[in-house]
Amino acid sequence: MLSLSNIYVQYGNRILLDRVNFVLKPGERVGLVGRNGAGKSTLLKIIAGEMSPHEGNVVQPSHFTLGYLHQDMLLPKGKTVIAETMSAFEEVLLLEKRFEAVNHELAVREDYESDSYHALIEELGDLTEHLRHLGSHHTQADAEKVLAGLGFQASDMNRLTDEFSGGWQMRIELAKMLLREPDMLLLDEPTNHLDIESILWLEDFLNGYPGMAVIISHDRRFLDNTTNRTAEISLGKIHDYKAPYSKYVELSAERREQMANAAENQQRIIADRERTIARFMAKATKTKMAQSMQKQLDKMERIEIDDVDTAVMNLRFPEPPRSGEVVAKGEHVTKRYGNLKVLENVDFQILRGERVAFVGQNGQGKTTLAKILTGQEPATSGDASLGYNIHLGYYAQNQAETLDPKITLLETMERFSPPEMRTKLRAILGGFLFSGQDVDKKVVALSGGERARLALACMLLRPINFLVLDEPTNHLDMLSKDVLKQALLDFEGTLLVVSHDREFLSGLTTRTIEFRDHKLIEYLGDVNYFLDKRKLDNMREVEKRTVGANNANAGNAGNNLNAEEKKQLQKAVQKAERRISELEADIAKIETKMAAPDFYTSPEADKELKKYNTLREELSQVYGEWEKAVEQL
Repeated sequence: MLSLSNIYVQYGNRILLDRVNFVLKPGERVGLVGRNGAGKSTLLKIIAGEMSPHEGNVVQPSHFTLGYLHQDMLLPKGKTVIAETMSAFEEVLLLEKRFEAVNHELAVREDYESDSYHALIEELGDLTEHLRHLGSHHTQADAEKVLAGLGFQASDMNRLTDEFSGGWQMRIELAKMLLREPDMLLLDEPTNHLDIESILWLEDFLNGYPGMAVIISHDRRFLDNTTNRTAEISLGKIHDYKAPYSKYVELSAERREQMANAAENQQRIIADRERTIARFMAKATKTKMAQSMQKQLDKMERIEIDDVDTAVMNLRFPEPPRSGEVVAKGEHVTKRYGNLKVLENVDFQILRGERVAFVGQNGQGKTTLAKILTGQEPATSGDASLGYNIHLGYYAQNQAETLDPKITLLETMERFSPPEMRTKLRAILGGFLFSGQDVDKKVVALSGGERARLALACMLLRPINFLVLDEPTNHLDMLSKDVLKQALLDFEGTLLVVSHDREFLSGLTTRTIEFRDHKLIEYLGDVNYFLDKRKLDNMREVEKRTVGANNANAGNAGNNLNAEEKKQLQKAVQKAERRISELEADIAKIETKMAAPDFYTSPEADKELKKYNTLREELSQVYGEWEKAVEQL
């Protein structure tokens, strides 16, 4: 068990953590949530021992081990990916080195009867047992398995870590941490540099992890799938809920409503008693009674409703000018960086009004194609072009970092603004939560989330009819993400989003393009449709491999099914696949309706949403039946 007692942190006039108490028990996985700047990362640093609170203390068991993944990790240079990852097994490596030294010494010595020789034999036995206990014989296999889960290819294992971007180096650090299996994991935005497949793998890993974990993430679905408790930091206080994120949102709203009702009732009681006291004080015979009632009233503990930080930015894109029917087009596009092939001979077309998501593993070319489309990079060969009357808005992955840190917020807006918008700049900044003297701050003083908001504000200064967003949610908190998603749902132009945030993409787009093996694979639905289809495709791939293995081993005694049983199972598989196709088609129809801007205000919305959820539940059930039949075959 780990406990935080009366943690107090203050910077200038601002109290960041106000005498916070918090206890973590074995097996608990906590989602730490709150607005940007609320103190989440500060609390993680205090738990990790990387900073001390101004008051209060942290108590943890003896021999307690802890792994802390934060956003500014630096790896040593000159080591291969597998060698750096294997450093997680430092104890094993030292024991193996000693094991080899003892073995060598025993091989060259001939004083078989001496005490020192017998001591070496005993030490060798102890080393063997210790290494067996630590599982030394499969450490490299474990390291390669975790690296593969986090997206590394077999060909990456012997490449130097220096060759990889910061995001990939963070994955190596995460792999080391997971392999050490500490008593507690502290993960600060672990999904920021992961693609969807790696996030799914990490979810499975954490669900089987026996230790404690505290996770900061703005990925709702990731928190729902990995945590069993939510701690919200708001205005210096912690509000604790024994539930994952989505349930916490409901419980938090219920709690505030109950407190508001209780406070209102209490105010009525207080008002009634004060009127009674005033009447009694006017009568000499009842003065003592009035004084007694006043003392009781003074002792009454007042119900205080916690302040809550609900400020959100005001984001609405201007009405877009009309573009041509074809917004963007590519023919036989190939992109290479030296010997590294990213895209090969791909064709694509985006039409007016379409809402498209680019998904897939990192390094497969999503950002590259977005840059080629927007003219940021040339293709190695092939043609890519924008259509007629395109007014492009492009938000790059590092858009917030491209802002000039030396100028103020207002000067930044002026730099991007046409003359006719100059009078509106302060109002727009106010809509993005920059008010009063904030506009005169230098960009260098802003947090990552604040820079992201400023970069979005700059996009509202000119009309846009083709909006290209590359990982726009990386530095936004939950409320800001909700506002951005709603603004994009209301956006009447053409939309292209590169993202790994499943909750953000859900219902936002109607066409998903997966980047895999230098090619584009198209799915006519949103990210949920894509994930369901990929799950089925992966299952079918497993089926193919299983059938192939069974055929290869047909001479062995491996198959106990008789002909009739096989026939029935094959029928079950075919029936399930037909039903899966029907359900997916019905789901896609409803998702098309859901993408309409006025869907949620229409009278049929509730009925359609219930039907949608029922279909999704049945689809999950049929998937299970299909998988079971395939496994039996």
